[in-house]
Amino acid sequence: MQIGDELGPFTVRVTREQLVRYAGAADDYNPIHYDDEVARALGLPGVIVHGMLNMGLIARFILEALPPLTAVVDYHVRFRQMVRPHELLTIRASVSGIEDPFVDFEVTLQGEQARPAVTGRLRVRLPAGPTPR
Repeated sequence: MQIGDELGPFTVRVTREQLVRYAGAADDYNPIHYDDEVARALGLPGVIVHGMLNMGLIARFILEALPPLTAVVDYHVRFRQMVRPHELLTIRASVSGIEDPFVDFEVTLQGEQARPAVTGRLRVRLPAGPTPR
């Protein structure tokens, strides 16, 4: 693995069922995540995906692309755009730093709009052994 290497793109669509399951797991029952009328009354285009669910999707796809037992040790994001259910999401990560056994990634999640919906940095600790190539 070298600086500039990329993971992805990974694509996913968040379903309404996933929003319900996430709301239950996170104990986040804000109606903007399940009720279109409430969301519109608050000036939104309709139901939006939980920001933390988007953040979790990024981490999931990156960890699935790395060796087993890789651990997230630091993770920061900025939420830039709303994401709607069933929107095609594209997740990308590029290696921005390596301090064996740590690897830093610049991450993005982009919906169907022109700009990224989520940007950030994720640091992982790779399992013992040589850095993957």
